[in-house]
Amino acid sequence: MYSTHITSFISTPFLTSKNSRTHTKLLHHKLCSSTPKMSLNQNPNTNLITTITKLLWGQSLPPQLLISTVRSTWSTTWHLMMSQLAPSDPTGSYTRPTSQFRITSNPKFSKNVHLYVGLPCPWAHRTLIVRALKGLEDSIPVSIASPGIDGSWEFRVHTDPNKDKLVPCLDKANGCKTLREVYKLTRGGYNGRSTVPMLWDVEKKEVFCNESYDIIEFFNSGLNGIAGNPELDLSPPALKDEIRKWNEIIYPNVNNGVYRCGFAQSQEAYDKAAEGLFRTLEMLEDHLRRSRYLCGDVLTLADVCLFTTLIRFDVVYNVLFKCTKKKLVEFPNLHGYLRDIYQIPKVAETCNMGQIMEGYYNILFPLNPGGIKPLMPSGTEDEVLTKPHNRSSLQLEAKVVQHSVS
Repeated sequence: MYSTHITSFISTPFLTSKNSRTHTKLLHHKLCSSTPKMSLNQNPNTNLITTITKLLWGQSLPPQLLISTVRSTWSTTWHLMMSQLAPSDPTGSYTRPTSQFRITSNPKFSKNVHLYVGLPCPWAHRTLIVRALKGLEDSIPVSIASPGIDGSWEFRVHTDPNKDKLVPCLDKANGCKTLREVYKLTRGGYNGRSTVPMLWDVEKKEVFCNESYDIIEFFNSGLNGIAGNPELDLSPPALKDEIRKWNEIIYPNVNNGVYRCGFAQSQEAYDKAAEGLFRTLEMLEDHLRRSRYLCGDVLTLADVCLFTTLIRFDVVYNVLFKCTKKKLVEFPNLHGYLRDIYQIPKVAETCNMGQIMEGYYNILFPLNPGGIKPLMPSGTEDEVLTKPHNRSSLQLEAKVVQHSVS
C-alpha cells in the first residue's frame, strides 16, 4: 500500500511527462544504492519513506502544498474518528450517550451478580470503591477488562508490577474474550455500546445494569444483607438532598466537564467547557477549605464521584484533555481532600495509576496519535498521595465553631 502511494506521489507534482521515466530510474537507482540495511526492529515502510523524503527535500521542510494537504486530510479524518469516539452537538460540544440498562425502584435479580470494570475508567472506578468500602469483595466478584488497540474492552492476563493494586484479568463469569461478547449473551442479542461498569446477572445471563450511579447506590443500600460493612451508609437519608445538589454541580462541570474539554470539536465548545470546569474547581477549593468532605464530616457518594475524576486530573486530564489552566496539585485544599480519601483503607488499591495512563495515552488515538506516554507528574505518586493531609482537624474546628455559636 505504501509503495503504491509513494510512487504516485513522486510522479505527479515533481516530474514532468518528458523526463519522468529518466527521473524514476535515477531515483530507483539511488534508493537501491543508498537505502541502509535495517535491523529486525525497524519498520521497512518507515525506512523507505524516510529515504525518499531525504532524496526529495534534503533537510528542508516538505512543500507547502503537501503540508496543507496532509493537514486538511488529517483534520477531516480526526473529526470523523471523534464523531464515533465522542458524539457531539451542532456546536462541537461532547454529548455523553445515556446508559441503556438501568436499575428500577424494585430491582429483580438472582442475587448472583458479577461486576465488569476497566481500571482507566472513572465511572467504573466509582463501583470498585463503593464495593470495597461496603465489604462486598467476596459477595460481588469482579472481572477487570483492558482497553484493546481498537478501543474496545477485552480480557487478558496482565503482568503488573503493582502487586498491591487491582490488575486486569480474564473473564471470570462467562469466559469471554471481549466485553462485547458478554453483552451479546443477553437474551435477544445486543448491538449497542459495550461499556463499563456493567453489572451482570449470572443466573439470568443478562445485563442487570450499566449505569455507574445506579450501581453505587445499589451497592450502598441494596446489598446490606451480604455486605461485610453494612453499617456504612454513603447516602444517609438526611443528606440525600445535599448529595443530589452536589452531583448536579459536579457531574456536568467536573466529571463530564473534563471530557467536554478533551472531546470538544470546536474552540467554542472547548472554551465553554474549560471555563465551567475551572470555575467549579475554584468553588470546590473554597468549600473544602472549611469542610472535610462535600457534605461536612461524612464521606458520601458525592465524594466518591468527585474523587475518581480528581485522581486522574494531573496524570491524564491536565495534559491529554487540555485541562491546562491549573494542575490539581495547585489547589491545596482539593489536593489534601484527594489524599484524605486516597488514604481511606481499601481505596488506594483501586487506583492503579499505570493502568490509568496506559488506558488513556495508548488507546485514545485521535487525542494522542503517537501513543507516547508521558512521565508520571509529581503529586500523583503513591509516596505523595500518602503524605499527611491534616484534614481531620477540620472536623474539630467545625465542632468548636458550632459549640461557640450555640
